[in-house]
Amino acid sequence: MDLQLNGSRVLVTGGTRGIGRAIVEAFVDEGAVVEFCARDGAEIDATEKALAERSGGRATGVQVDVADGPALTAWVDAAAGRMGGLDAVVANVSALAVPDTEENWRLSFEVDLMHTVRLSKAALPHLEASGRGAIVALSSVTGREADFASGPYGTMKTAIVGYISGLAFQLAGRGVRANVVSPGNTYFEGGIWNGIQQGDPELFADSLTLNPTGRMGTPEEMARAVAFLASPVSSFTTGTNLVVDGALTRGIQL
Repeated sequence: MDLQLNGSRVLVTGGTRGIGRAIVEAFVDEGAVVEFCARDGAEIDATEKALAERSGGRATGVQVDVADGPALTAWVDAAAGRMGGLDAVVANVSALAVPDTEENWRLSFEVDLMHTVRLSKAALPHLEASGRGAIVALSSVTGREADFASGPYGTMKTAIVGYISGLAFQLAGRGVRANVVSPGNTYFEGGIWNGIQQGDPELFADSLTLNPTGRMGTPEEMARAVAFLASPVSSFTTGTNLVVDGALTRGIQL
């Protein structure tokens, strides 16, 4: 299927590793022009080089800490200027702050939730001007069901779904769509589940057996869902929470 993303101007937060990197690659493969951000300059350089070899250099990175509100807003406006506008933004970054500490509550609020809010607000004028603007935020199955990661992480992931649902309603008449992708357990080298596999093999084994597919998801599988929701092909889809989890969660979405 042609997602009609050729030439689209896309911003992605956290584009150097895991799901974020796969999201950037998915958009590039569809012909989009992508700018991504991350905190680590060396990772940005390595990602740009790999993407140039893959695609001819249609993705660039900028060093930004998304917890820094003014820096995030400035990046969005500068990127829109460099690309001549914006058609889609993806709020991907998470602090992955699971332990129930006061510091993790603050960190999760600023990184997971408020970066999503600030990105959406800063991008809105550009997305409205596009005429086909789309916002996609990454939540998690932990935002839908209680599990070992409930607490700072899970609460903010739930809040993201609520925020985006309201935003979709508010923006429906302004030509901007807003949706959520909620990944299930996603395995990649250097990721959280790779770390759990090494550090807590019992938890890893237990989590693996919970999924009826017998495996965890891949970053690429999550990225395809993001690209679809951001694309003109899904032009009548807004306010949805697309759960991509291999039937891990059992609750019925009403």
